[in-house]
Amino acid sequence: MAIDTFLKSVLTEPKPLMELSEPQWDVLIHSAQRMGVLGRVQYRLAEGGLVNGVPTQPRMHLESARIVADNERRIMRWEINRIARALGELQFPIVLLKGAAYLITDMPVSNGRVSSDIDLLVHKNNLATVESALIAHGWEHTKLDDYDQFYYRIWSHELPPLRHRERGTIVDIHHTILPPTGRLHPDPRKLMAAAVAVDGSPFRVLCASDMVLHSAAHAFQDGDLKRGLKDIVDIDDLLRYFGVNSSFWDELVDRSQELNLVRPLYYALRYSSLVLNTPIPPAIMDQCRKFAPSWPTGQLMDYLVAKIISPRSQGWPGITHGIAASSLYVRSHWLRMPPLLLARHLVHQWRQRRDHRSE
Repeated sequence: MAIDTFLKSVLTEPKPLMELSEPQWDVLIHSAQRMGVLGRVQYRLAEGGLVNGVPTQPRMHLESARIVADNERRIMRWEINRIARALGELQFPIVLLKGAAYLITDMPVSNGRVSSDIDLLVHKNNLATVESALIAHGWEHTKLDDYDQFYYRIWSHELPPLRHRERGTIVDIHHTILPPTGRLHPDPRKLMAAAVAVDGSPFRVLCASDMVLHSAAHAFQDGDLKRGLKDIVDIDDLLRYFGVNSSFWDELVDRSQELNLVRPLYYALRYSSLVLNTPIPPAIMDQCRKFAPSWPTGQLMDYLVAKIISPRSQGWPGITHGIAASSLYVRSHWLRMPPLLLARHLVHQWRQRRDHRSE
């Protein structure tokens, strides 16, 4: 996998980086910043007691990233508190997803990680109740276009995003983790049934295997890897954290089959191990290879993922990076919608962009 050697080292075994020259540190800092993992890099160095060994200028960038990440954590904790205040009296399960779940359970993956919104999972029958409660406490819709409202409410796996009118924070209310129009349909009832209560909170979080599978599905089924390395770093952190329990690995594979998420799991394990040397038991990796795509899809994915996570240290992205990003964008939509619906959706997006340019 094509990833900057310095950046891969700092995310896996940072100690040798203390021998880098300042120009090499500049490359590392720039690459990490572009890929959205600079805060995570700082935490990895801090965990090893290595920050003070970094030259002054790059250390200032690292400390700045730490300040930004810590501030985002404070904001998210406050927003989770406000959402709990708005929804705490509701008598049905509410599951925090992704960044909010990592934070409320103090998982290592939350250290240095910046999240842009808070994601909730509730039963489809409870969507309107949750939406109304949040609106009553200051959140409002950001998607007011009739088509966008229709798209989210009929075709999507979540409601239109809600933004708080004073604080500007975003809440996404999901009723499942993948679009119902897509190729894969994990049963949200199974996800919610296995969710774990959080002490001192009205919320729940996904169980260990489901948390990993959701991250895998978000990156390799519903997403276009536009965050590139950041998605793979999340998966690596989750696997290292849960993987200390030997029973986790078999549960993960079994659960992927139960939820119809075997292909996203294969991609998650493959690229996490290739890019960041994630310690995955060989027997588990061998077992998951039966979920791999046939030729040439697998080879093409290897090429696209390698390009999308390649550092772009100077100027505009290269042509091959642009092609890879566009290809993964098209792939994400192809997996998300059947052909006729996809064509209608793309035509609408094209018209919106055209009208916007003409204004």
